[in-house]
Amino acid sequence: MQFSNHSHQNPTSFLLMGIPGLEASHFWIAFPFCSMYALAVLGNTAVLLVVHSEPSLHQPMYLFLCMLSTIDLVLCTSTVPKLLALFWTNAAEIAFEACATQMFFIHGFSAIESGILLAMAFDRYLAICRPLHYGSLLPLEAVGKLGAVAVFRGLGLMTPLTCLLARLSYCNRVVAHSYCEHMAVVKLACRGTKPNNIYGITAATLVVGTDSICITVSYALILRAVLGLSSKEARAKTFGTCGSHLGVILLFYTPGLFSFYTQRFGQHVPHHIHILLADLYLVVPPMLNPIIYGMKTKQIRDGALRLLKQVTVQS
Repeated sequence: MQFSNHSHQNPTSFLLMGIPGLEASHFWIAFPFCSMYALAVLGNTAVLLVVHSEPSLHQPMYLFLCMLSTIDLVLCTSTVPKLLALFWTNAAEIAFEACATQMFFIHGFSAIESGILLAMAFDRYLAICRPLHYGSLLPLEAVGKLGAVAVFRGLGLMTPLTCLLARLSYCNRVVAHSYCEHMAVVKLACRGTKPNNIYGITAATLVVGTDSICITVSYALILRAVLGLSSKEARAKTFGTCGSHLGVILLFYTPGLFSFYTQRFGQHVPHHIHILLADLYLVVPPMLNPIIYGMKTKQIRDGALRLLKQVTVQS
């Protein structure tokens, strides 16, 4: 797919390139993305339905899991449908307003997910290290407040980023990416991008740095408490519960950080590898999160089986 590179001071739309260097394979690459998106929607919807239908699961751990599932649905839905249209029908054009909205949702909800993962680490710390005071320290109403803080922080940090994007003048309208990633769009501007660069990297580093440090401290304290348990069975059960959470955390942060810093400093990373990993980052974690929790959490498995039986009987 070839694009002309004419100058546009104030374009009404951009053209998404997809995965540079792999244009000939776009049609076939779309099939695994479509499958992963379908699994992500199915899995996260199932988690929401199971927790909603099981009163015994109306606990902080599962309510945070519902928040995570909702965020994952927003993240993958904000990118994958347009990506599939680009790969299958060459629908490369995206309106400037739609591009800014997509960027806002991608970066904003990524920041929200980071906050929810931190809240989940705090929940596990209280449940394991302060079990006698768990109910009083983290009542159900506190779960909603922590979720609201994560939402306001994430969207609050990303709103100035979107406003800074709108003030730029653009000399190019071809986005060398599959979706409207912030730096990929900023690189099209003629000049005056320093505020975008500084604010973007500061906000991302602040969110990821603060959250990852707090999560690390939480799990260090959890590990110390678990190693002090006398029962091997209790240690194994606790490691199993925390292991699934750590897997989700690594799945979220590792490719996200790689994509973010490669966009700014990774000039020697092949462009198609960077873009492909950035695309996978927004669909693989949402697909695997409910599978990881479903496999590791007996209550979710049992609830899903009961829900499936109810649907089967009714049909």
